[in-house]
Amino acid sequence: MARKPGLSVRLKLTLSYASFLMVAGTLLLATVWVFLLRYVPDRTRVGPGLPGPFNPTRSDLLDAFAPRAFQALVILLAVGLVGGWLLAGRMLAPLSRITEATRAAAAGSLSHRIQLEGRSDEFRELADAFDAMLARLEAHVAEQRRFAANASHELRTPLAITQTLLDVARQDPDRDQAELVARLYDVNSRAIGVTEALLLLSRADQRSFTPERVDLSLCAEDAAESLLPLTEERGVTIEASGDAAPTLGSTTLLQQLTTNLVHNAIVHNLPEGGTVWVRTTAGPAGVQLTVENTGERLSAPFVATLTEPFLRGAGRTRTHDAGVGLGLAIVDSITRAHDGSLTLTPRPTGGLRVTVRLPAAASGRAQ
Repeated sequence: MARKPGLSVRLKLTLSYASFLMVAGTLLLATVWVFLLRYVPDRTRVGPGLPGPFNPTRSDLLDAFAPRAFQALVILLAVGLVGGWLLAGRMLAPLSRITEATRAAAAGSLSHRIQLEGRSDEFRELADAFDAMLARLEAHVAEQRRFAANASHELRTPLAITQTLLDVARQDPDRDQAELVARLYDVNSRAIGVTEALLLLSRADQRSFTPERVDLSLCAEDAAESLLPLTEERGVTIEASGDAAPTLGSTTLLQQLTTNLVHNAIVHNLPEGGTVWVRTTAGPAGVQLTVENTGERLSAPFVATLTEPFLRGAGRTRTHDAGVGLGLAIVDSITRAHDGSLTLTPRPTGGLRVTVRLPAAASGRAQ
């Protein structure tokens, strides 16, 4: 936005300091005149015992006082301008560093930090807040770049497979068309799943939803019921329990969060006889959803990477039920969008414990 050139803040402060000194000096001189000089008679009093001609009159004192007062005002003006300029420069030095950091950030250098020294004041609070903002922006940009690279890789794979299948079909017209259609259907379903997951992740990151009262216990029941065919197919038992856990947020997103957790717990489980535990609790500070499952023993460093996009529990190998590698990434994003926290802990006997903590809904609001 183009603006007309104006006075700098340093010059404005300098003029303000000088003006204050001039006003203070003028008031002081006026006080001297009002409370001292005006009581001096303007005529010489002559009489017996009076020195008469040697008494200074008001005019004599005014003639002697006026030039000195003018000189004092000139000195005050000079001191105010020079001292004000130096003082304003010293006071605004932190602001110059903040401005330089802002320009560097605008040019794309998010790694720059102000790191203002000294005790806490308004400028240092601003600098610390700006440094924290740059740190969050740098982390967010790095995460988005990594996510974009992974998403490009994941979307390119089904497209490349589709292109290969079409090339083979064109070179071999007598090939079994039913097999080709089936494979194309699987690849296309894979691409659709990735795209829908990316859209859901983007929606959660943007918080584009209207908060409403949601009971996590009902979401857990719905997820367990909808995934019942998968549990029967894999021989997994689901045990759901807990109290009502009301929170505020998007019903669709929180239902997706719960479904993703239960689905992951079912898929990444023991080959036979696995168990999934789903519990909800509520307290004054918030509500909690915990999903545990049996399975292989997992290391803490590996568990810490499971919320990364496109990383699956079995690496990057995928079965038809393993999803697109965005399950826990979506859970993490939805949790952050609802001002909550996500904790992943490996179980000592094998498997994973996932805990989602969200703020509790006010009891007075209607559902």
